[in-house]
Amino acid sequence: MRLRSRLPILAAICLAALAPLASPAQPSAPAGAVITIRNFDFAPMSVTVPVGGSVTWHNMDPEPHTVTSVDGLFRSGGIDQGESYTFRFTKAGTYAYLCSIHPQMRATVVVK
Repeated sequence: MRLRSRLPILAAICLAALAPLASPAQPSAPAGAVITIRNFDFAPMSVTVPVGGSVTWHNMDPEPHTVTSVDGLFRSGGIDQGESYTFRFTKAGTYAYLCSIHPQMRATVVVK
């Protein structure tokens, strides 16, 4: 048998031998959501994330905003234009929040 005809077999043997050396897949992080603050509104107004997931709010308005949960679980400081705030949710539930500077801005995070 010529070497050329044995190459596919040799390649398969090498791959099989190296397979245990490959790094195992990293566990994936819980999914998250991104909310944009624009035109004095949270968009989307409701998101759902798994327990352990996080939500990031990005302020695109020229005015500062906050992200403040109604139940006191989380509270950002003032978020200026182009800045972000992230919170990780560790318990299931429905969390209503608002902008404490502009309290007409309201939305919800659902954690399952």
